[in-house]
Amino acid sequence: MAAALRSGRRFPSLLQLPAAAGPVRRLRPGSLGAAMQQPAALPARPGGPEGGGGWLGALRFDNLALRSLPVDASEDGGPRAVPGACFSRVRPTPLQNPRLVAMSLPALALLGLEAPAGEREAAEAEAALYFSGNRLLAGSEPAAHCYCGHQFGSFAGQLGDGAAMYLGEVLGPRGERWEMQLKGAGLTPFSRQADGRKVLRSSIREFLCSEAMFHLGIPTTRAGTCVTSDSKVVRDVFYDGNPKSERCTVVLRIASTFIRFGSFEIFKPTDEYTGRKGPSVNRNDIRIQMLDYVISTFYPEIQEAYSDNSIQRNAAFFKEITKRTARLVAEWQCVGFCHGVLNTDNMSIVGLTIDYGPFGFMDRYDPEHICNGSDNTGRYAYNKQPEICKWNLGKLAEALVPELPLEISELILEEEYDAEFEKHYLQKMRKKLGLVQLELEEDSKLVSELLETMHLTGGDFTNIFYLLSSFSVDADPSELEDFLEKLTSQCASVEELKVAFKPQMDPRQLSMMLMLAQSNPQLFALFGTKANINKELERIEQFSKLQQLTAADLFSRNKKHWKEWLEKYRVRLQKEIESVSDADAWKTDRVKVMNSNNPKYILRNYIAQNAIEAAENGDFSEVRNVLKLLENPFQEAEGFREVQEDAEEEGATATAAACAQETRSRLPYCSKPPLWASELCVT
Repeated sequence: MAAALRSGRRFPSLLQLPAAAGPVRRLRPGSLGAAMQQPAALPARPGGPEGGGGWLGALRFDNLALRSLPVDASEDGGPRAVPGACFSRVRPTPLQNPRLVAMSLPALALLGLEAPAGEREAAEAEAALYFSGNRLLAGSEPAAHCYCGHQFGSFAGQLGDGAAMYLGEVLGPRGERWEMQLKGAGLTPFSRQADGRKVLRSSIREFLCSEAMFHLGIPTTRAGTCVTSDSKVVRDVFYDGNPKSERCTVVLRIASTFIRFGSFEIFKPTDEYTGRKGPSVNRNDIRIQMLDYVISTFYPEIQEAYSDNSIQRNAAFFKEITKRTARLVAEWQCVGFCHGVLNTDNMSIVGLTIDYGPFGFMDRYDPEHICNGSDNTGRYAYNKQPEICKWNLGKLAEALVPELPLEISELILEEEYDAEFEKHYLQKMRKKLGLVQLELEEDSKLVSELLETMHLTGGDFTNIFYLLSSFSVDADPSELEDFLEKLTSQCASVEELKVAFKPQMDPRQLSMMLMLAQSNPQLFALFGTKANINKELERIEQFSKLQQLTAADLFSRNKKHWKEWLEKYRVRLQKEIESVSDADAWKTDRVKVMNSNNPKYILRNYIAQNAIEAAENGDFSEVRNVLKLLENPFQEAEGFREVQEDAEEEGATATAAACAQETRSRLPYCSKPPLWASELCVT
């Protein structure tokens, strides 16, 4: 599902500058630049000798997955069922005039690619040519992966890589294996009714978030490059009859593997609810091949320990992926990350965050926050992510039968998942609160009360945590007052709350739904849920109260809530101090731990939107600036801010001045969102 940002109006960024006029260079026939102007001819056979002899020439391919798992024998590239195979060979569809939006050097370093020496422009042109799919690297063997999935709780049958293409596996500098994948490179047998393309807005979001998550310390797939083009596709972004033409864009994704839970669902027999089935029913031989490949390649210690007993081996594998998944979602919860589409086909078999679509980092803390505008029932809301990931593991368990009996896997899931999640979540929250010395039972309650206070005051999740490191246990009344001022400044204003609680249903529609719920519950179930109706009634009640609330009353109320919680926090910190011999060393350690676990910068939707709008106007500098910022999310970026302002000043134009007038003053990247950001919707 492509990500789209919706807004009631457009909000141009300061960096939406027109392309600078300059001399037109003539391109030599056969030069790299000339090759980029037109769709390139791909080599006639997979892994042909076309691959780059420049910056990318050092990549060493070793495509183990295609040697280990069955590859479809058919050459038909059109959408179709693919039985009896894990991969289908494909060909990227060339793009017109591909050009680099941005590249992540830390991600490319995994492949052994260092910062390009010499002419950077030539290296960027080479990256655009090969990572758009216009040329194939020597040793690459493009293929699309077959998988199924439960989408929003229902089995959808065959899905597969409808827009992504496996290029091959590259051996890194230390011998580690990395799969390279192009997302948005064209049609595959799994494209269904789509065109296999991705557009600039969704690609920028995936590119930036992949790298942001890595630098936050959260397991994730990586993004090496983002390449756009002059090729266009038409998208009706919100399915409202207003299609528009958008630029085709390709992201180079990197991971140890892109195999997912849904990869094992290709063997599923006809589903009793949807009537759909996997394309490889009764092919247990392939299931065994997949388990052998996944465990021996990505869990070698388990393969070695249980090489003579496949049931024990498979049980140990399931236990490990259960614990990895529990730890992963605990990490998400601790930074306020919402995935948006936690279908079984979007769950990594090695415990990575995978497939960035309608994701979002939570701004104002709301446990029921829904980042995906298409998630009408709130299935994938922030507070439901832990239980949904557990549900998905249950579907993986079903998909492993008979190689792992269900009675074994279900017991593992019940014994391991909740305990691992709660343990990791509390460990992480202790670090975020600077509880570095003691582990007390009361800590869980302190965390719950903090989140409840955030909820009551509409506190910004990221900024509240970041501020807490500057709270002093022995603060005098004046210092405490100053700190309370800082905390309350990160709480939602009356205007923000009015937007958040604005009723979403027409009063007549709500009245009809309430009558229907009483008179004909079965018919009502086709149109809505009691939870949705109750939420709408709550919105109406809250919105009504807000009409009478003044800013001064809200400030006073919020201050009271935070003062009460801070006293509990102070008491808990005092216990830490009493347990150590050197209070000053403890204070230093506490701040250090908190500042390495509470980010100052996250990829907020409004930050991504500014970068997208600038890029859609031909200016990629904001994407690159944001990428640089997200590479150091825990550090103050004063130098970055000064450089950026200088660059803006040097490139100022009448257009930029108009943009500045439109958006008033540019917010710091650590700021909670401006009011206009509440109009953004990701689908």
